Amino acid sequence: MEASDLLGQHPTIRSDEQLQRQLAFLVEIDKLKQIVRQTPLIDGSRKENDAEHSWHLALMAIVLSDYAAEPVDILRVLKMVLIHDLVEIDAGDTFCYDPIALRDKAQREERAAERIFGLLPPDQGSHLRSLWQEFEARSSADARFADALDRFQAMLHNYLTKGGTWREHSVSSDVVLQRETLIREGSPKLWALAQGLLQDAVNRGFLTRSD
Repeated sequence: MEASDLLGQHPTIRSDEQLQRQLAFLVEIDKLKQIVRQTPLIDGSRKENDAEHSWHLALMAIVLSDYAAEPVDILRVLKMVLIHDLVEIDAGDTFCYDPIALRDKAQREERAAERIFGLLPPDQGSHLRSLWQEFEARSSADARFADALDRFQAMLHNYLTKGGTWREHSVSSDVVLQRETLIREGSPKLWALAQGLLQDAVNRGFLTRSD
């Protein structure tokens, strides 16, 4: 029996459709803990999962909010970083340096968003899906800062693990630089730091220099 079905048998839950849907969503997103990303933990012992990644971004948003390029609503940023990878429950983690996997990423994730956010009551589902779409489109200061944190976190982990995913997949410095450039739009301060870390990664041999 599915966990949500077991809960649905409880009389208090069975009589409250809104609570049923909210709990079904919360049970479903527990699966985020099973989605393993390419990014290694900083100690290099294993790769992080999506739930750990989202938690880390939330703390980064709180601690680094002074470095946003424009004034941001920190609550909206927190919501974005906590929900941005929920679609990977269905779509899986798409490696950002895999051009083949990236081809249908948007379509896979849109389908996932429709199902997963659709578990919630319509008002909550629409609200969270709208925030997810805003994050994906980077269409606001909040979204651009959230996206900058997302990019910077993975880069920081790869730097601190002496190449991490970059080495594992033979990613060159120009490819990394091209992807990370968008950090600048969300946080010039973090972009300046990222540039320095990337150059140091090349100098130390953590990242292959482009020909």
